[in-house]
Amino acid sequence: MVQTMISRFLKFSLTPVIVVLMLMAIIPVRGESAQIRTMSLKGSVNPGSAAWFQRVLDEANRDGDTLLLVELDTPGGLVASLRQMVQGVMASKVPVVVYVAPSGAQAASAGALLLLSAHVAAMAPGTETGAAHPVGIGGEVEKKSVMNAKIENDLAAFARSLAQKRGRNPVWAERAVRESIASTASEALVAGVIDTVAPSRSELLAFLDGRTVTTSAGAVTIRTSGMTVRAAEPTFREEVMMTIADPNIAYFLLLLGIAGLYFELTTPGAIFPGVAGAIALVLGAWAMQLLSVNVTGLLLILLAILFFGLELFVVSGGALAIAGLVALFIGSVMVFNQPEIGLVIDWWVFLPLFLSFSATVLLLVFMVLRSTRRKALSGMEGLVGETGTVEQAISEGRSGKVFVHGELWDASANVSIPAGAPVLVTGVEGMKLNVKQKSREG
Repeated sequence: MVQTMISRFLKFSLTPVIVVLMLMAIIPVRGESAQIRTMSLKGSVNPGSAAWFQRVLDEANRDGDTLLLVELDTPGGLVASLRQMVQGVMASKVPVVVYVAPSGAQAASAGALLLLSAHVAAMAPGTETGAAHPVGIGGEVEKKSVMNAKIENDLAAFARSLAQKRGRNPVWAERAVRESIASTASEALVAGVIDTVAPSRSELLAFLDGRTVTTSAGAVTIRTSGMTVRAAEPTFREEVMMTIADPNIAYFLLLLGIAGLYFELTTPGAIFPGVAGAIALVLGAWAMQLLSVNVTGLLLILLAILFFGLELFVVSGGALAIAGLVALFIGSVMVFNQPEIGLVIDWWVFLPLFLSFSATVLLLVFMVLRSTRRKALSGMEGLVGETGTVEQAISEGRSGKVFVHGELWDASANVSIPAGAPVLVTGVEGMKLNVKQKSREG
Protein backbone atom coordinates (compact mmCIF):
# COMPACT_ATOMS: atom_id res chain seq x y z
CA MET A 1 0.00 0.00 0.00
CA VAL A 2 2.76 2.41 1.01
CA GLN A 3 4.74 1.49 -2.10
CA THR A 4 1.73 2.23 -4.30
CA MET A 5 1.26 5.65 -2.70
CA ILE A 6 4.93 6.53 -3.22
CA SER A 7 4.71 5.42 -6.85
CA ARG A 8 1.64 7.61 -7.46
CA PHE A 9 3.29 10.57 -5.73
CA LEU A 10 6.42 10.34 -7.88
CA LYS A 11 4.33 9.91 -11.02
CA PHE A 12 2.20 13.03 -10.49
CA SER A 13 4.98 15.22 -9.06
CA LEU A 14 7.70 14.42 -11.62
CA THR A 15 5.52 14.56 -14.73
CA PRO A 16 5.23 18.40 -14.76
CA VAL A 17 8.98 18.70 -14.15
CA ILE A 18 9.76 16.43 -17.10
CA VAL A 19 7.36 18.38 -19.34
CA VAL A 20 8.99 21.69 -18.37
CA LEU A 21 12.49 20.32 -19.04
CA MET A 22 11.41 19.04 -22.47
CA LEU A 23 9.90 22.42 -23.36
CA MET A 24 13.09 24.18 -22.26
CA ALA A 25 15.10 21.91 -24.55
CA ILE A 26 12.80 22.49 -27.53
CA ILE A 27 11.90 26.17 -27.21
CA PRO A 28 14.88 28.58 -27.48
CA VAL A 29 15.28 30.96 -24.57
CA ARG A 30 14.96 34.53 -25.79
CA GLY A 31 17.55 35.85 -23.38
CA GLU A 32 20.19 33.52 -24.85
CA SER A 33 19.32 34.20 -28.50
CA ALA A 34 19.46 37.99 -28.23
CA GLN A 35 23.17 38.45 -28.87
CA ILE A 36 25.68 40.19 -31.07
CA ARG A 37 27.11 37.88 -33.72
CA THR A 38 30.46 38.75 -35.29
CA MET A 39 32.49 37.43 -38.20
CA SER A 40 35.90 38.39 -39.54
CA LEU A 41 35.80 38.50 -43.33
CA LYS A 42 39.34 38.67 -44.69
CA GLY A 43 40.68 38.01 -48.18
CA SER A 44 38.95 38.16 -51.53
CA VAL A 45 35.20 38.26 -52.03
CA ASN A 46 34.40 34.95 -53.73
CA PRO A 47 31.78 32.17 -53.67
CA GLY A 48 33.36 30.72 -50.52
CA SER A 49 33.21 33.93 -48.51
CA ALA A 50 29.72 34.65 -49.88
CA ALA A 51 28.51 31.20 -48.74
CA TRP A 52 29.98 31.72 -45.27
CA PHE A 53 28.50 35.22 -44.99
CA GLN A 54 25.05 34.00 -46.04
CA ARG A 55 25.11 31.10 -43.57
CA VAL A 56 26.05 33.36 -40.65
CA LEU A 57 23.46 35.95 -41.71
CA ASP A 58 20.75 33.27 -41.92
CA GLU A 59 21.67 32.02 -38.44
CA ALA A 60 21.57 35.57 -37.05
CA ASN A 61 18.07 36.08 -38.48
CA ARG A 62 16.91 32.65 -37.31
CA ASP A 63 18.14 33.23 -33.75
CA GLY A 64 16.88 36.80 -33.57
CA ASP A 65 20.30 38.32 -32.89
CA THR A 66 20.65 42.00 -32.05
CA LEU A 67 22.96 42.56 -34.99
CA LEU A 68 25.60 40.98 -37.23
CA LEU A 69 28.96 42.72 -37.03
CA VAL A 70 31.21 42.02 -40.03
CA GLU A 71 34.85 43.00 -39.53
CA LEU A 72 36.06 43.48 -43.09
CA ASP A 73 39.51 43.48 -44.70
CA THR A 74 39.42 42.74 -48.44
CA PRO A 75 41.12 43.88 -51.66
CA GLY A 76 37.89 43.09 -53.55
CA GLY A 77 36.76 40.11 -55.57
CA LEU A 78 33.95 38.78 -57.71
CA VAL A 79 31.03 41.05 -58.49
CA ALA A 80 28.70 38.05 -58.70
CA SER A 81 29.59 37.04 -55.12
CA LEU A 82 29.29 40.64 -53.96
CA ARG A 83 25.76 40.88 -55.36
CA GLN A 84 24.76 37.71 -53.47
CA MET A 85 26.06 39.21 -50.23
CA VAL A 86 24.34 42.56 -50.84
CA GLN A 87 21.05 40.80 -51.56
CA GLY A 88 21.41 39.01 -48.24
CA VAL A 89 21.97 42.32 -46.43
CA MET A 90 18.94 43.90 -48.10
CA ALA A 91 16.70 40.97 -47.14
CA SER A 92 17.97 40.77 -43.56
CA LYS A 93 15.69 41.61 -40.62
CA VAL A 94 18.76 41.81 -38.38
CA PRO A 95 20.90 44.96 -38.76
CA VAL A 96 24.20 44.31 -40.54
CA VAL A 97 27.14 46.45 -39.44
CA VAL A 98 30.25 46.42 -41.65
CA TYR A 99 33.38 47.56 -39.80
CA VAL A 100 36.64 47.97 -41.76
CA ALA A 101 39.23 46.91 -39.19
CA PRO A 102 41.84 46.62 -37.78
CA SER A 103 44.07 49.58 -38.56
CA GLY A 104 45.75 48.95 -41.92
CA ALA A 105 42.77 47.04 -43.32
CA GLN A 106 40.96 47.97 -46.52
CA ALA A 107 37.56 47.68 -48.14
CA ALA A 108 38.58 48.06 -51.76
CA SER A 109 36.63 47.32 -54.94
CA ALA A 110 33.83 44.87 -54.05
CA GLY A 111 34.54 45.53 -50.37
CA ALA A 112 33.68 49.21 -50.82
CA LEU A 113 30.26 48.31 -52.23
CA LEU A 114 29.61 45.86 -49.40
CA LEU A 115 30.45 48.68 -46.97
CA LEU A 116 27.94 50.95 -48.73
CA SER A 117 25.20 48.32 -48.46
CA ALA A 118 25.45 47.92 -44.67
CA HIS A 119 22.82 49.28 -42.31
CA VAL A 120 25.70 50.87 -40.41
CA ALA A 121 29.11 51.47 -42.02
CA ALA A 122 32.15 52.05 -39.84
CA MET A 123 35.92 52.19 -40.24
CA ALA A 124 38.85 52.08 -37.87
CA PRO A 125 41.52 54.81 -38.06
CA GLY A 126 44.24 53.95 -40.57
CA THR A 127 41.95 52.08 -42.95
CA GLU A 128 40.78 52.96 -46.47
CA THR A 129 37.98 52.22 -48.90
CA GLY A 130 37.15 52.80 -52.57
CA ALA A 131 38.92 51.94 -55.86
CA ALA A 132 36.00 49.94 -57.24
CA HIS A 133 36.72 50.21 -60.99
CA PRO A 134 36.37 46.87 -62.84
CA VAL A 135 39.57 45.36 -64.26
CA GLY A 136 40.45 42.67 -66.80
CA ILE A 137 43.16 40.06 -67.14
CA GLY A 138 45.83 42.62 -67.81
CA GLY A 139 44.79 44.99 -65.05
CA GLU A 140 43.00 48.08 -66.37
CA VAL A 141 40.74 47.23 -69.30
CA GLU A 142 40.54 49.46 -72.34
CA LYS A 143 38.25 52.39 -71.62
CA LYS A 144 37.10 52.68 -75.24
CA SER A 145 35.72 49.16 -75.18
CA VAL A 146 31.94 48.98 -75.52
CA MET A 147 31.87 45.99 -73.16
CA ASN A 148 33.93 47.86 -70.58
CA ALA A 149 31.59 50.86 -70.80
CA LYS A 150 28.64 48.55 -70.20
CA ILE A 151 30.33 46.91 -67.22
CA GLU A 152 31.39 50.25 -65.76
CA ASN A 153 27.94 51.82 -66.15
CA ASP A 154 26.25 48.82 -64.57
CA LEU A 155 28.58 48.79 -61.56
CA ALA A 156 28.36 52.58 -61.16
CA ALA A 157 24.56 52.41 -61.09
CA PHE A 158 24.74 49.57 -58.56
CA ALA A 159 27.05 51.59 -56.28
CA ARG A 160 24.90 54.70 -56.62
CA SER A 161 21.72 52.79 -55.76
CA LEU A 162 23.33 51.31 -52.63
CA ALA A 163 24.45 54.75 -51.45
CA GLN A 164 21.00 56.22 -52.03
CA LYS A 165 19.33 53.29 -50.26
CA ARG A 166 21.41 53.90 -47.13
CA GLY A 167 21.41 57.70 -47.29
CA ARG A 168 25.09 57.89 -48.19
CA ASN A 169 27.00 59.93 -50.77
CA PRO A 170 26.01 58.65 -54.26
CA VAL A 171 28.52 60.94 -56.01
CA TRP A 172 31.42 59.41 -54.09
CA ALA A 173 30.06 55.91 -54.77
CA GLU A 174 29.95 56.52 -58.52
CA ARG A 175 33.41 58.10 -58.58
CA ALA A 176 34.81 55.10 -56.73
CA VAL A 177 33.70 52.96 -59.68
CA ARG A 178 34.43 55.30 -62.58
CA GLU A 179 37.57 57.03 -61.29
CA SER A 180 38.83 54.50 -58.73
CA ILE A 181 38.98 57.14 -56.00
CA ALA A 182 39.78 55.92 -52.49
CA SER A 183 39.35 57.56 -49.10
CA THR A 184 40.77 57.19 -45.62
CA ALA A 185 38.45 56.62 -42.68
CA SER A 186 38.28 60.31 -41.77
CA GLU A 187 37.81 61.33 -45.41
CA ALA A 188 35.03 58.77 -45.84
CA LEU A 189 33.28 60.12 -42.74
CA VAL A 190 33.44 63.73 -43.98
CA ALA A 191 32.25 62.62 -47.45
CA GLY A 192 29.19 60.93 -45.97
CA VAL A 193 30.28 57.45 -46.99
CA ILE A 194 30.33 55.91 -43.50
CA ASP A 195 28.53 56.57 -40.24
CA THR A 196 31.43 56.62 -37.79
CA VAL A 197 35.14 56.14 -37.23
CA ALA A 198 35.64 53.73 -34.32
CA PRO A 199 39.11 52.95 -32.95
CA SER A 200 37.88 49.71 -31.35
CA ARG A 201 34.99 47.27 -31.36
CA SER A 202 33.86 48.37 -27.90
CA GLU A 203 33.65 52.01 -29.02
CA LEU A 204 31.70 50.95 -32.10
CA LEU A 205 29.21 48.99 -29.96
CA ALA A 206 28.80 52.02 -27.70
CA PHE A 207 28.05 54.15 -30.78
CA LEU A 208 25.48 51.62 -32.00
CA ASP A 209 23.56 51.38 -28.71
CA GLY A 210 20.20 53.09 -29.16
CA ARG A 211 20.71 53.78 -32.87
CA THR A 212 17.68 53.12 -35.12
CA VAL A 213 18.10 51.65 -38.60
CA THR A 214 15.68 50.39 -41.23
CA THR A 215 15.86 46.70 -42.17
CA SER A 216 13.47 44.52 -44.15
CA ALA A 217 11.46 44.22 -40.91
CA GLY A 218 11.09 48.00 -40.64
CA ALA A 219 12.62 50.38 -38.10
CA VAL A 220 14.87 48.54 -35.63
CA THR A 221 16.50 50.11 -32.58
CA ILE A 222 19.86 48.50 -31.82
CA ARG A 223 20.63 47.56 -28.22
CA THR A 224 24.21 46.55 -27.45
CA SER A 225 24.54 47.27 -23.74
CA GLY A 226 24.90 44.06 -21.76
CA MET A 227 24.69 41.85 -24.85
CA THR A 228 26.97 38.85 -25.25
CA VAL A 229 29.26 38.75 -28.28
CA ARG A 230 29.52 35.50 -30.20
CA ALA A 231 32.12 34.99 -32.93
CA ALA A 232 31.13 32.91 -35.96
CA GLU A 233 33.76 30.67 -37.55
CA PRO A 234 33.77 29.14 -41.04
CA THR A 235 33.39 25.40 -41.45
CA PHE A 236 36.21 23.34 -42.98
CA ARG A 237 34.32 23.20 -46.29
CA GLU A 238 33.88 26.98 -46.29
CA GLU A 239 37.58 27.45 -45.49
CA VAL A 240 38.52 25.30 -48.50
CA MET A 241 36.01 27.13 -50.71
CA MET A 242 37.35 30.54 -49.68
CA THR A 243 40.89 29.38 -50.45
CA ILE A 244 40.35 27.80 -53.86
CA ALA A 245 37.51 29.99 -55.18
CA ASP A 246 39.99 32.58 -56.37
CA PRO A 247 40.93 32.77 -60.07
CA ASN A 248 44.66 32.85 -59.30
CA ILE A 249 44.49 29.85 -56.93
CA ALA A 250 42.17 27.94 -59.28
CA TYR A 251 44.55 28.45 -62.20
CA PHE A 252 47.52 27.32 -60.11
CA LEU A 253 45.68 24.14 -59.07
CA LEU A 254 44.69 23.46 -62.68
CA LEU A 255 48.25 23.69 -64.02
CA LEU A 256 49.66 21.79 -61.05
CA GLY A 257 47.16 19.00 -61.65
CA ILE A 258 47.92 18.71 -65.37
CA ALA A 259 51.68 18.84 -64.78
CA GLY A 260 51.53 16.21 -62.01
CA LEU A 261 49.53 13.73 -64.07
CA TYR A 262 51.66 14.33 -67.17
CA PHE A 263 54.83 13.73 -65.15
CA GLU A 264 53.36 10.49 -63.77
CA LEU A 265 52.45 9.26 -67.26
CA THR A 266 55.88 10.08 -68.69
CA THR A 267 57.75 8.56 -65.73
CA PRO A 268 55.55 5.69 -64.45
CA GLY A 269 56.09 4.63 -60.87
CA ALA A 270 56.85 8.03 -59.39
CA ILE A 271 53.45 7.86 -57.57
CA PHE A 272 53.63 11.18 -55.68
CA PRO A 273 53.34 13.48 -58.74
CA GLY A 274 50.33 11.51 -59.94
CA VAL A 275 48.57 11.56 -56.57
CA ALA A 276 49.31 15.26 -55.99
CA GLY A 277 48.28 16.06 -59.56
CA ALA A 278 44.98 14.20 -59.25
CA ILE A 279 44.12 15.99 -55.99
CA ALA A 280 45.07 19.38 -57.44
CA LEU A 281 43.05 18.72 -60.60
CA VAL A 282 39.94 17.77 -58.60
CA LEU A 283 40.26 20.90 -56.44
CA GLY A 284 40.85 23.00 -59.55
CA ALA A 285 37.75 21.56 -61.20
CA TRP A 286 35.74 22.31 -58.05
CA ALA A 287 37.06 25.88 -58.04
CA MET A 288 36.05 26.34 -61.67
CA GLN A 289 32.58 25.03 -60.90
CA LEU A 290 32.31 27.55 -58.06
CA LEU A 291 33.55 30.39 -60.25
CA SER A 292 31.27 29.65 -63.24
CA VAL A 293 34.06 30.09 -65.77
CA ASN A 294 33.76 30.76 -69.51
CA VAL A 295 32.71 27.52 -71.25
CA THR A 296 34.68 28.12 -74.47
CA GLY A 297 37.85 28.75 -72.50
CA LEU A 298 37.26 25.59 -70.47
CA LEU A 299 36.79 23.52 -73.66
CA LEU A 300 40.10 24.83 -75.00
CA ILE A 301 41.83 23.79 -71.78
CA LEU A 302 40.30 20.30 -72.07
CA LEU A 303 41.52 20.18 -75.69
CA ALA A 304 45.00 21.08 -74.45
CA ILE A 305 44.87 18.18 -71.97
CA LEU A 306 43.87 15.85 -74.84
CA PHE A 307 46.83 17.03 -76.93
CA PHE A 308 49.21 16.44 -74.02
CA GLY A 309 47.84 12.92 -73.59
CA LEU A 310 48.13 12.08 -77.30
CA GLU A 311 51.75 13.22 -77.27
CA LEU A 312 52.55 10.17 -75.15
CA PHE A 313 51.11 7.71 -77.68
CA VAL A 314 51.51 9.41 -81.06
CA VAL A 315 54.94 10.10 -82.54
CA SER A 316 54.67 13.83 -83.31
CA GLY A 317 58.10 15.05 -82.33
CA GLY A 318 56.57 17.45 -79.79
CA ALA A 319 54.08 19.04 -82.22
CA LEU A 320 51.06 17.90 -80.21
CA ALA A 321 52.58 19.27 -77.00
CA ILE A 322 53.14 22.66 -78.63
CA ALA A 323 49.57 22.63 -79.96
CA GLY A 324 48.41 21.84 -76.43
CA LEU A 325 50.33 24.80 -75.02
CA VAL A 326 48.76 27.13 -77.60
CA ALA A 327 45.27 25.85 -76.76
CA LEU A 328 46.03 26.17 -73.05
CA PHE A 329 47.21 29.77 -73.42
CA ILE A 330 44.12 30.87 -75.36
CA GLY A 331 41.80 28.92 -73.06
CA SER A 332 43.41 30.39 -69.95
CA VAL A 333 42.95 33.93 -71.21
CA MET A 334 39.31 33.26 -72.04
CA VAL A 335 38.27 31.18 -69.04
CA PHE A 336 39.31 33.78 -66.46
CA ASN A 337 38.74 37.03 -68.38
CA GLN A 338 35.21 38.02 -67.39
CA PRO A 339 35.46 41.50 -65.82
CA GLU A 340 31.68 41.88 -65.94
CA ILE A 341 31.50 39.54 -62.91
CA GLY A 342 34.95 40.34 -61.55
CA LEU A 343 36.40 36.99 -62.70
CA VAL A 344 39.95 37.88 -63.73
CA ILE A 345 43.46 36.55 -63.21
CA ASP A 346 46.45 38.79 -62.64
CA TRP A 347 49.15 38.88 -65.32
CA TRP A 348 51.85 38.61 -62.65
CA VAL A 349 50.30 35.28 -61.67
CA PHE A 350 49.31 34.08 -65.14
CA LEU A 351 52.60 34.56 -67.00
CA PRO A 352 55.00 32.95 -64.47
CA LEU A 353 52.67 29.98 -64.00
CA PHE A 354 52.12 29.45 -67.72
CA LEU A 355 55.81 29.82 -68.61
CA SER A 356 56.85 27.44 -65.82
CA PHE A 357 54.25 24.91 -66.92
CA SER A 358 55.33 25.22 -70.58
CA ALA A 359 58.97 24.66 -69.66
CA THR A 360 58.00 21.59 -67.61
CA VAL A 361 55.93 20.06 -70.41
CA LEU A 362 58.59 20.68 -73.06
CA LEU A 363 61.26 19.20 -70.78
CA LEU A 364 59.16 16.07 -70.22
CA VAL A 365 58.51 15.75 -73.97
CA PHE A 366 62.24 16.05 -74.63
CA MET A 367 62.96 13.34 -72.04
CA VAL A 368 60.34 11.05 -73.59
CA LEU A 369 61.75 11.54 -77.11
CA ARG A 370 65.30 10.91 -75.90
CA SER A 371 64.18 7.81 -74.02
CA THR A 372 62.41 6.52 -77.14
CA ARG A 373 65.58 6.92 -79.20
CA ARG A 374 67.61 5.12 -76.56
CA LYS A 375 65.13 2.24 -76.52
CA ALA A 376 65.43 1.88 -80.29
CA LEU A 377 69.20 1.89 -79.96
CA SER A 378 69.26 -0.71 -77.20
CA GLY A 379 66.76 -2.86 -79.08
CA MET A 380 68.87 -3.66 -82.16
CA GLU A 381 71.84 -1.40 -82.86
CA GLY A 382 72.75 -1.66 -79.20
CA LEU A 383 73.51 -5.37 -79.69
CA VAL A 384 76.58 -4.63 -81.82
CA GLY A 385 79.66 -5.68 -79.86
CA GLU A 386 77.74 -8.08 -77.64
CA THR A 387 78.68 -11.75 -77.38
CA GLY A 388 76.50 -14.83 -77.55
CA THR A 389 76.34 -18.55 -78.34
CA VAL A 390 75.30 -20.37 -81.50
CA GLU A 391 72.18 -22.43 -80.85
CA GLN A 392 71.67 -23.62 -84.44
CA ALA A 393 74.73 -24.03 -86.66
CA ILE A 394 75.43 -21.30 -89.19
CA SER A 395 76.71 -22.28 -92.66
CA GLU A 396 77.81 -20.21 -95.64
CA GLY A 397 74.74 -18.78 -97.37
CA ARG A 398 72.42 -20.09 -94.68
CA SER A 399 71.45 -18.39 -91.42
CA GLY A 400 71.29 -20.04 -88.03
CA LYS A 401 70.22 -19.13 -84.51
CA VAL A 402 72.25 -17.38 -81.83
CA PHE A 403 71.46 -16.62 -78.21
CA VAL A 404 72.33 -13.00 -77.31
CA HIS A 405 71.14 -10.91 -74.33
CA GLY A 406 68.74 -13.62 -73.20
CA GLU A 407 66.96 -13.75 -76.59
CA LEU A 408 67.14 -15.99 -79.64
CA TRP A 409 68.04 -14.21 -82.89
CA ASP A 410 68.46 -15.13 -86.55
CA ALA A 411 72.11 -14.75 -87.48
CA SER A 412 74.39 -15.05 -90.52
CA ALA A 413 78.17 -15.20 -90.93
CA ASN A 414 80.81 -15.26 -93.69
CA VAL A 415 81.98 -18.69 -92.58
CA SER A 416 80.34 -21.73 -91.08
CA ILE A 417 80.06 -21.70 -87.28
CA PRO A 418 79.10 -24.84 -85.37
CA ALA A 419 76.49 -24.95 -82.62
CA GLY A 420 77.80 -24.10 -79.19
CA ALA A 421 80.54 -21.82 -80.51
CA PRO A 422 80.89 -18.33 -78.98
CA VAL A 423 80.19 -15.45 -81.37
CA LEU A 424 80.54 -11.66 -81.49
CA VAL A 425 77.80 -9.46 -83.02
CA THR A 426 79.35 -7.29 -85.76
CA GLY A 427 76.26 -5.74 -87.33
CA VAL A 428 72.46 -5.66 -87.69
CA GLU A 429 70.38 -6.05 -90.85
CA GLY A 430 66.70 -5.61 -90.05
CA MET A 431 65.91 -8.31 -87.51
CA LYS A 432 68.97 -10.44 -88.36
CA LEU A 433 72.38 -10.23 -86.68
CA ASN A 434 75.74 -10.48 -88.44
CA VAL A 435 78.20 -12.41 -86.30
CA LYS A 436 81.68 -13.85 -86.37
CA GLN A 437 83.16 -16.68 -84.38
CA LYS A 438 84.97 -15.65 -81.24
CA SER A 439 87.91 -17.56 -79.87
CA ARG A 440 87.17 -19.19 -76.52
CA GLU A 441 90.25 -17.56 -74.99
CA GLY A 442 89.25 -14.00 -76.08
